[in-house]
Amino acid sequence: MARIRFGGMSISDIESILAQRRGELTKLRKQRAEVERELTRLDRKIESLGGGRSRGGRARNEKSLTAILEDVLQKSGKPMQVGDIVEKVQGAGYRSSSANFRGIVNQTLIRDKRFSSAGRGMYQLKK
Repeated sequence: MARIRFGGMSISDIESILAQRRGELTKLRKQRAEVERELTRLDRKIESLGGGRSRGGRARNEKSLTAILEDVLQKSGKPMQVGDIVEKVQGAGYRSSSANFRGIVNQTLIRDKRFSSAGRGMYQLKK
């Protein structure tokens, strides 16, 4: 069988280059995993010393926004204004780094079928 050359390289040359690169890739992935483990260990140590989260990113909450909204409206038992709902949600410990958290709450109340409008800017649990 005739050898086909690509840019002056034989198939076996190309295969050996690919094998070499796969080996390098495996080595780099192992290094990355080690660095990630070390970062996680350092993050835990920082948090244990009261330093908070060391990396940026979104806040992690135990409950979803919709679950907290449902709890707040259920405890109220009556329609509430969006501003009051936002205060109660944050008072319940929900964290958000959003500059427009009120807008997020409002959109969630509009879109989720568990909630209904009781007038302009007023929401309640759907009956």
